[in-house]
Amino acid sequence: MSTTRAASIAVVGPGAIGTAIAAALHEAGRTPLLCGRTPRDRLTLQDGDRLITVPGPVRVDPRQIGGTVDLVFLAVKATQIEAAAAWLTALSGPKTVVCVLQNGVEQLERIALPARPARFVPAVVWFPVQAQSDGSVRLRADMRLSLPDTSHARVAAEALQGTRCRVELAANFHALAWRKLLQNAVAGFMVLTHRRSGMFGRPDIAALALAYLRECLAVARAEGAELDDGVPQEILDKFQSSPADMGTSILTDREAGRPLEWDIRNAVIARRGRALGLPTPISDILVSLLAAASDGPG
Repeated sequence: MSTTRAASIAVVGPGAIGTAIAAALHEAGRTPLLCGRTPRDRLTLQDGDRLITVPGPVRVDPRQIGGTVDLVFLAVKATQIEAAAAWLTALSGPKTVVCVLQNGVEQLERIALPARPARFVPAVVWFPVQAQSDGSVRLRADMRLSLPDTSHARVAAEALQGTRCRVELAANFHALAWRKLLQNAVAGFMVLTHRRSGMFGRPDIAALALAYLRECLAVARAEGAELDDGVPQEILDKFQSSPADMGTSILTDREAGRPLEWDIRNAVIARRGRALGLPTPISDILVSLLAAASDGPG
């Protein structure tokens, strides 16, 4: 299967993560087909003082897709899966690989779409990107993905080979996915306070975050993730060492009044904790507040 022809790769959901992936492919001469909700002539990624422009257009009608592709990078949020179904149906053939660039540990379970028999690969996205007011996307660290070490994942890794996005095929993917989930989960505090990474410098917030991360770690271990005792402190240290104005995608959604990914980032901890008979008192409070912030009423 060839994944180096420009027409053989599509990015569905050219938001912050999708724009970064599209820019990495474009730089390497593998400009992907762009598919989304909003028509745009181009995508722009800011990397320091450098601007990388990915030529469009962003297609908005799946009925205008002429055929299937070898590889789809699915970069829509969990709240947008249903809307992406038509794109996956139009783009996916029997051998199409769909690399799911989403948060959480339930990416594959949630894609119950008519796009089958495409082959789905979960991914862990490690790089921070932020949408800017002018429609561009700002990259704030080196690009890196973790994928499970499978034959289907190697198709995505091959497509990104030689680009600015480093891909790790990980035998311990399950543990890495849970570690990233812990990082995403604690970012929920930023939503409720409308603050950025600098808030974790407060001793009271740091103590609360650490207690929550330890609660999440207990659930992750019970789910079979091999993570050591130092992971909560390492995650907190990462937030505390980040620029004080560093945001997160769920905070961006909250500021824009969009639905939040509270279920896949936070409720999953409480839900799986209950199934395992583990107490999750901080999760129980946090999830209710995030759900109300997202869905109301009021």
